[in-house]
Order: sequence, then C-alpha cells, then structure tokens
Amino acid sequence: MGTTPCNALAQPGRLNKSGIQETNDMRAFKKKASALAMGVGLALTGLGAFGQTAYPCPLVKIISPYPPGGTTDILSRLLAPGLAKELGTTVIVENKGGASSNIGTEFVANAASDGCTILLGNNTGIVINRNLYKLRIDPVKNLAAVGEVASVPLVLYVNTSVPATSVNQLLELIKNNPGKYSYASGGSGSPQHLMGELLKLEKQLDIAHIPYRGQGPALADVLSGQVPLAFETTTAIAAQLNSGRIRALATTGAVRSKGMPDVPTMKELGYPSFVIENWYGVFVPSKTPSHLIKRLNQAVNKVLKSADVAASLSKLGSSDVTGTAEQFTQFIAKELPYWESLVKRSGATVD
Repeated sequence: MGTTPCNALAQPGRLNKSGIQETNDMRAFKKKASALAMGVGLALTGLGAFGQTAYPCPLVKIISPYPPGGTTDILSRLLAPGLAKELGTTVIVENKGGASSNIGTEFVANAASDGCTILLGNNTGIVINRNLYKLRIDPVKNLAAVGEVASVPLVLYVNTSVPATSVNQLLELIKNNPGKYSYASGGSGSPQHLMGELLKLEKQLDIAHIPYRGQGPALADVLSGQVPLAFETTTAIAAQLNSGRIRALATTGAVRSKGMPDVPTMKELGYPSFVIENWYGVFVPSKTPSHLIKRLNQAVNKVLKSADVAASLSKLGSSDVTGTAEQFTQFIAKELPYWESLVKRSGATVD
C-alpha cells in the first residue's frame, strides 16, 4: 500500500470536480498559473489587434509636392486616414508646391530617415525632371521607393467655349488660328506638358504652353476659360466632367477609362504616340531602415485594397498597382529611359 506525503495530510483540502483532493498549495499554484495564462492571452490579443509594435512616429507627414486640387493632393488625402489607422499614429497631408514638384521632393529627400516624413511623388518629380532641371538631389538615388499608389491616363479636354467636339476638330481649329490658342499644364516637365509639346511637334501647331505651379491651378484656369485647353489626369478632372464648363475629347490610356467609357482614346483616333499614364507612389529618404520601408509598404497596400479606397481609385481611373517596395523600385528603373526619350522627342524645355 502506498504512502501519502506528510505535508499533504497536514494541510486542509477539498475535492475538485475530478474527485481529487486539492491542498492550499495546489490552489495557490493554479491561481498563479491562471493569472500568467491570462497575461499571455492579453499580450497575444494586443499583438493580434495591432499586428505588430507601434509605428515609431507620433506624427507622420505626407508631403504632396503640389498645391491643393491636383492628383497628388487627392491621392494623399485618400491615403491618409487609412494609413493613420494601419500605423496607429496621426497622419497629416502637407502641400509643398513649386518648381514642378522639385521643392517638395527635395524636402523629403533631405528629411530625417526615420519614416516620419514621406512623399507622395509621381513620374514628374522622380524620373522626368532630372532630364530638364539642374537638381540639387537625384530623386532616384536620394529617395527610396515604398510602393506604387495609382496609375492613371490623361484626358485632353477643352473649355466649352472652344468650338470643338473632337480631337480632329480641335487640331484643325488650332492650325487655322496660329498663335491664338494656348494650353495649360501643372508645370514644365509634367506628362501633361510633354503631351502638349508632342502634339505640337507631330501636328506642327503654333500653340503656347502656360505652366502653373500645379495641376489644381491649371485646371481652375481652364474651367474659368482663362486658358482654352489642357491635358489632365482622369483623377483630377473626374469631379468636373459634369460641370458644364469643360469637355473631354480623348484619353491617353491603352484602353478606354472605366470612369469615362464614352470618351475615346488617342490611340483609337489614330495617335499611337499618345499612350501614357501618370503614376504615383510613396517615397522616403534613401537611408530609411528597411524594416520601416517594409512596414510602410504593408500599410499602404492594405489601405489601397480596402473596399472604399479601391472603389474610389477605380472611379478615378486607376487599376490595382499594389506590390512590394522592390517591385516598385524595378518599375522605376524601367521608366527612366522611356521618359528621357520622350523629353528629347517632344522637344520640351523649362519655361
């Protein structure tokens, strides 16, 4: 017959649900174990709720290198609320326009590499301006790509006072009235400017370029009739198409835009050189740690795939362009020779 330990016989106990007598020591141990398990559970719950540790910035600034009203500003403000939620911190948009986005782009390139200052840049500031301006930085070398946000075609549009309802009518009107017409753009070197210069070159048009500090001011002056026509992104122009003040004649997409299916493409109309899109993405200073770039990339992609943001981007003419930071970097490398060639072919200069 087995023996029972003396200290167990000496301590008062009670039967548990399994019919085993528990001592005070046993109950104390179970209480500590339960508390420990609860603590671990809460810790795991916290990780599940936040996904990972808190983002190391009390405030994140998205720098939009253009004035309010343009595509970068629209996309920045579309991205900011979701990014704040994903990073668990405050996110604000700050407009730093001027010099065809060079001022804001340089500002971010020279900012601290802590992930707290990010750029919503585009092909103008990253790959085009380096072919037109004497820059104090190299955007490709001094900025690190985080992730692409959108890619949208341009729209050739006119103020409704212009007596043209098609591209061919517009070109004939300009040709028959040399020096009378001008076109607006958000700045020298922008794709909007390059498309205007390419049209001018291919069709031998006498038309002046009027550069602005951003697409917002350029659009405002076409809407008011100060300038008769321009190229603009589907994103910036979408809200104005039903205003009665402008008329869309064609887009520069490879296929018709979902947001404006009744508007033909330039390619359809016999202008194969005019198939381009404006792309936009998030960038940080080049020395930003890789783990912060990865964290930002994951947050940006999650926001872009959220139902409301994805629906908004689709209406604005952009398809899903999400991917890794490495994929975006590779995409930019392929874009460099294309835009360098287009700048030379169009004959564009800084006005």
